[in-house]
Amino acid sequence: MSSSFPLSKAQLDDLISKFPTPFYLYDEKAIRENMQKFTKAFSIFPVFREHFAVKACPNPYILKILAQEGCGADCSSLPELILSKKSGILGKKVIFTSNETPAEEYKYAYENGNIINLDDFTHIDYLKKAIGKLPDTICFRYNPGNDKQGCNSIIGKPEEAKYGLTREQIIQAYKICKEEGVKHFGLHTMVASNELNPDFFIDTAKLLFELCAEIKEKTGVRIEFVDLGGGLGIPYRPEQKAVDYDYVAKGIKNEYDKILIPANLDPMEIYWECGRPITGPYGWLITTAIHEKHIYREYIAVDSCMADLMRPGMYGAYHEITVSGKENEPKTQVYDVVGSLCENCDKFAVQRSLPKIEMGDHIIIHDAGAHGRAMGFNYNGKLRCGEILMRQDGSFKQIRRRETIDDLFATLDLDGVENFN
Repeated sequence: MSSSFPLSKAQLDDLISKFPTPFYLYDEKAIRENMQKFTKAFSIFPVFREHFAVKACPNPYILKILAQEGCGADCSSLPELILSKKSGILGKKVIFTSNETPAEEYKYAYENGNIINLDDFTHIDYLKKAIGKLPDTICFRYNPGNDKQGCNSIIGKPEEAKYGLTREQIIQAYKICKEEGVKHFGLHTMVASNELNPDFFIDTAKLLFELCAEIKEKTGVRIEFVDLGGGLGIPYRPEQKAVDYDYVAKGIKNEYDKILIPANLDPMEIYWECGRPITGPYGWLITTAIHEKHIYREYIAVDSCMADLMRPGMYGAYHEITVSGKENEPKTQVYDVVGSLCENCDKFAVQRSLPKIEMGDHIIIHDAGAHGRAMGFNYNGKLRCGEILMRQDGSFKQIRRRETIDDLFATLDLDGVENFN
């Protein structure tokens, strides 16, 4: 079930009078409490750290909050590495998991002491040429192929994915890196996205732990940390159940004890790189009803669009929608809730039962705190909305202003075009 929206109608109306819609709202207190709950569940391991997936919510204020709660960062690009550094997440608290990576991005990660997680066998030589040698610590991303069953449709079958090394390649990769003088090693995989079955993650850990034992036996390399990836889902739909962190942690710890301890691989550091379950339920897209249309269906049009939240249009994803002040009113109407993009997939909800919506009503789109504003775009010349943080004391801070037309045109030569023939 979606987390409850933290503001009354009067409080939201007052906020909108200062920050007109559309905008994202994040709840600092709820994010902190959730991160503490997550950390507590996995503290049963000798060493545990969550590396927040920066791509989920790349705002330095959010990253700084999570850093204060002990988080590292999972990055996949140079801007994400820079954001993490500016947010106080430094050194080996940053894991750089990137694919098809430019040399200068590897250089930056190396120079800042970040852990580099290689995505392919050929990247060993590429990295060596980029920085002049291999770093002291290196990690490889494992693609289990048919060894991992039951993957969900979002991330697809591992054997069809562009990511990671095969089992045979990864054994050889560790041999080569050991011979090259690499001293510290990690192992990573990522085979799920928005998965709600807790046993899926226990099975993934078992697979990685068994591979750690095999790597040690065949290469003499001792894996010092395992990054279980991310993919923990959240209950977007009211009937769905949240993943039980304690259940997952205890199940993984059972596999840890059965596999790693007999293999003399204890202590092993355990990492996650979750994004969605950390901030997802504690961010909302706030928008206003500005048009209604009555044709073959009933439509409510809002002042936001798919450029601000593309998940429903791109994936057909469900997001709970409530109407401020009408949370307890009967859902007597059936609407498509749409934006102004020139694409028919620009719909936040399709045939959704909602209370009767009047023009000017404020619409709250729930569970938008991850992969929301981060996936925005400028097609149709749309200007992406800003972000507001509700502090623990109930005050509000704008942590990203909305885009302007000047921002959109900043990379264009508008003066030069006037003289262009």
